[in-house]
Amino acid sequence: MPNIKSAKKRVLVNETKHSNNVPKKSLMKTAIKKAITDTNEETVKEANKRIDKALSSGIITKNKAARQKRRVSKKLNNK
Repeated sequence: MPNIKSAKKRVLVNETKHSNNVPKKSLMKTAIKKAITDTNEETVKEANKRIDKALSSGIITKNKAARQKRRVSKKLNNK
């Protein structure tokens, strides 16, 4: 545990952010897996929505979001 007050605060803030980001990332990953295995427009739309939310929250980068969306839509188009 850090001794400096600001370092202690950073630890607490990082824990809070981590506990908020993990469920959002998990929902995104689940939606992507579901869209890849069961390709229909509803699941792809849900996956894209989850990806966009993760992107706007700063959980993933724009390149990762684009790559995931392309991967999901590619499965739908090749169906």
